[in-house]
Amino acid sequence: MAIDIEQIKDKLGFGEDKIYAVMGEFSDPHDLVHAGRRIREMGYTKIDAMSPFPVHGIDAAIGVPYSKLGWIVICIALCGSATALLLQWWCGTYNYPLVIGGKPLFDFSFSIPITFELTVLFSAFASVIGMFAMNGLPRLYHPSANYRLAHRATDDRFILLVEADDPKFDPQITAEHLKSVGAGTVEVVIG
Repeated sequence: MAIDIEQIKDKLGFGEDKIYAVMGEFSDPHDLVHAGRRIREMGYTKIDAMSPFPVHGIDAAIGVPYSKLGWIVICIALCGSATALLLQWWCGTYNYPLVIGGKPLFDFSFSIPITFELTVLFSAFASVIGMFAMNGLPRLYHPSANYRLAHRATDDRFILLVEADDPKFDPQITAEHLKSVGAGTVEVVIG
């Protein structure tokens, strides 16, 4: 029985070249922020930016919402505090009650160090696991790597991209829009 590799590629979605985005290159971070703001004003919503360092104002310019990771971490940290207090209360009053020097079986003031430690431990796990999950990591491949100047985004260039999932996306018109806001090199990227 012969295996047809092309049929397998077609079933998995590898057979056709699919457009991922239109990407444009900028040489200055201020130009990137200005271009991101102008592209968003044109009605595009699926916008992203790549840069060698954090650029102040780019999140607001391209419409990136605030992260929900802080809320996840605070909820899990409170679970850590509750776990520590419940464990100490249960151990001290029911599982192994010991009266030592007339102290009560459970006292909040004696449980503060353990509560603090479990709160920090739970919040550390929540922040690391939440960051990986929300960023979709580990990711071994991303279509933006097909942009021929993608390596410059870690060196000295700033890249703005409009994804093909955007409702207003048209490869030719979007490329013209990126050029009109000052992009030096614009390319349609196949993903």
